Amino acid sequence: MSYAEYGRTSPTCPHCHSAALKRRIGRVALGKSEDARMDSMLDDSALANLDENDPKALGHFMRKMSREMGEDLGDEFSEVVDRLESGESPDSIEQSMPDLGAADGGMDF
Repeated sequence: MSYAEYGRTSPTCPHCHSAALKRRIGRVALGKSEDARMDSMLDDSALANLDENDPKALGHFMRKMSREMGEDLGDEFSEVVDRLESGESPDSIEQSMPDLGAADGGMDF
């Protein structure tokens, strides 16, 4: 049932056509300000499991940070994160992508 139909029609089960339904609450999204999202990312508990010597953990953190920011950071960023999550070292990635982040002044791991 759409929001426009709410209150005007009686919903029925699509399988048995019964009107004896109970409302289920689905996923709930909470809006956060950019500051709140960044604070949650930089919280000590979020950083506690980050091992800077573990490329997979670094890639996972970078992907999570990207999702929290809600922005597409581009193909280059996605490639770096994919390679980190596969276990490739940051040094190896940097050597194979010498112009990494050149438009932004370089990318530091």
